[in-house]
Amino acid sequence: MKYLLNAFLLISILSYPYYAHSDFDAGLKAYMLGQYDVAYKEFLDLARDGDPRAQVNLGVLYRDGNGIPQNFEEAAKWFLKAAEKGHAIAQQNLGIFYTEGTGVPKDNGKAVYYFRKAAEQGLAIAQHNLGSAYLTGQGVQQDFARAAKWFQKAAEQGILDDQYLIGEMYLKGQGFPQDYIQSHMWFNICGAKGDQSCIKQRDAVANLMTPDQIAKAQRLAQEWVPKPILSSGTANWTYNQ
Repeated sequence: MKYLLNAFLLISILSYPYYAHSDFDAGLKAYMLGQYDVAYKEFLDLARDGDPRAQVNLGVLYRDGNGIPQNFEEAAKWFLKAAEKGHAIAQQNLGIFYTEGTGVPKDNGKAVYYFRKAAEQGLAIAQHNLGSAYLTGQGVQQDFARAAKWFQKAAEQGILDDQYLIGEMYLKGQGFPQDYIQSHMWFNICGAKGDQSCIKQRDAVANLMTPDQIAKAQRLAQEWVPKPILSSGTANWTYNQ
């Protein structure tokens, strides 16, 4: 299982009414058109004025080397400024940097700190990463119950990997009391997206269940409704090995 979710394209659209929207919108439009040099100029002035949206996006430009030479240290600097203002995407990105030692010294403890900040704001990708830290004991004491808690929060927002993970944890009684009905339900939910691993596990769990239990699990899966995802940007998610 691939645990660390990494957000590579993150364009923050959180509302900060005390900063100039027109300049930010111009930068955002330029970014989406691939006019990175224009986006850089628009974001730079706003970032220097303290706009956390612009600071995040400036960090993204430095991280990816779009419109400017790639510079991970500069990216980390701007992510930190936005993170200190409570920007969840910046906190998530900084957590990734500390996990990988990109632009900052590798520090799993600090990575967990920033993942937690973002996770507590409801950012599913950070909830997944915080759960992964508890599952593996990376930067924090291993704790399956806390891992399960954060995976479930991400799963409830529709994140397939987390739906699979808590299906496994219910099956094994790891972090949750063993519960075949809940396990089948979550495998069924992620299997409905066409994921073959989820479908395979759902069918395997069904072999351990009574017909009444299967019927209940199927009903729960049909009734399940995902919670709204935190509206903090557009993300293309990739997975680190």
